[in-house]
Amino acid sequence: MLLDVAWSHAASSCPSGPQYSNVRYDDDFSYLRDPACRNDFWDPLKYIPLNARGDWYLSLGGEIRERYERFHNPSWGQQPQSPGGFLLQRYLLIGDLHLGENVRIFSELMSDWENARVGGPRPMIDQDQLDFTQFFVDLKLHPFGSDTSLTLRVGRQWLIYGSQRLISDRYGPNVPLPFDGARAILNAAPWRVDAFATKPVETNPGVFDDQTHLPTWFWGIYATRPLSFIDGGNIDLYYLGIHNKSATYAQETGKESRHTVGTRLWGVRGAWDSNSEFVGQTGTFGDGYILAWNAVTDTGYTLESVPLQPRLGLRAGITSGDHDKNGPNLQTFSPLFPTGFYFNQAILNGPLNEMGVHPNFTLHMGKSIALNGEWGWFWRQSTSDGIYGLGSNLIRPVGTTKDTYEGSQAQVTFDWQLDAHTHFQINYLHFFVGGYLKDTSPVGKDVDFVTTSIQYLF
Repeated sequence: MLLDVAWSHAASSCPSGPQYSNVRYDDDFSYLRDPACRNDFWDPLKYIPLNARGDWYLSLGGEIRERYERFHNPSWGQQPQSPGGFLLQRYLLIGDLHLGENVRIFSELMSDWENARVGGPRPMIDQDQLDFTQFFVDLKLHPFGSDTSLTLRVGRQWLIYGSQRLISDRYGPNVPLPFDGARAILNAAPWRVDAFATKPVETNPGVFDDQTHLPTWFWGIYATRPLSFIDGGNIDLYYLGIHNKSATYAQETGKESRHTVGTRLWGVRGAWDSNSEFVGQTGTFGDGYILAWNAVTDTGYTLESVPLQPRLGLRAGITSGDHDKNGPNLQTFSPLFPTGFYFNQAILNGPLNEMGVHPNFTLHMGKSIALNGEWGWFWRQSTSDGIYGLGSNLIRPVGTTKDTYEGSQAQVTFDWQLDAHTHFQINYLHFFVGGYLKDTSPVGKDVDFVTTSIQYLF
């Protein structure tokens, strides 16, 4: 009877199954020190003890993702057509070495491939035959007592903060975005404060040829905590700095030093969820000054007592554009390093000189299946500025038209989490071009896009 009680107690402290995240350095498999918790097929690789106490251990893992994409009129007809679509493959192999509670070495080897796309792989996001996307060392200290921790991280790493509107690992596209540098992570409840100084890594398509992008420095401090006076509320506060020796906007190409200050208010209270962000930017560009801004919100209400628990949501945002392409000053907002699928998985446009409204809904068929639908409308914020891509690259010039309406998009996404390891998704989008895309050269065409992907984590 005593053995049964002990076994039941051990089993009750075990998670129901492995919990994987896309940011794999956040995975914690230390619970596998208890043999009673080892129930998954991959558990023998997730915890390999290296000493008698079990606090030195190695965790191995990986990811396999196969993704098919097909366009009709990619980039509104500006890019060549791939009649049969194309395949994107991503393979990650992870090694996570823990040397006690305070020292850790994390590595992630990556291989990304593109097949059958007319024109070859898109730069930076489609192909990187073999390279380290992460390789860093952690040292954890307790300078302010056992209740706080300070982690010093040095090496190649992903940076992910907030809603990933400004800082992201670009996980959606085939090739993620790493940074080389140092980070300090302070956990002192209720605060978490990160400070970092890095350089973005330049992705090249060959073998072990990625390198630090020398013209750009990126640094900042990011703090987050719960709001004690709002039940379920949280706040992020941050400062971000970037220096780029060669930045290009509709105005010109020049040296840029940009400073970003912002706040994010987010949380869940009852059936409501909200995620709003307000950002201001200043600095210098060429011989002029920068003054740019951004405001965005994503709010929803879930009808929990209704079948399929529908969530009705609204996303809306506005980002400033340049007032005068011939003047010395710049008002174009920069999203810095945003998530790869900001407005859509087709990666048609980015959040620069942009206004948009996106009503949406989500239906939940159990805990593992979700169906999301959205219709969004886009306008230029300034008629003196063009349309940009996610990398702040100009993809449509200002032109002579004063029409601000770019068009609208309808999209639907089906997500199915088959088990703890396997995720399947289908996404379809149709973009209806508006007056601005029709009145600038080349004449914009409606876009159809479909993608399906299957991802396996272990």
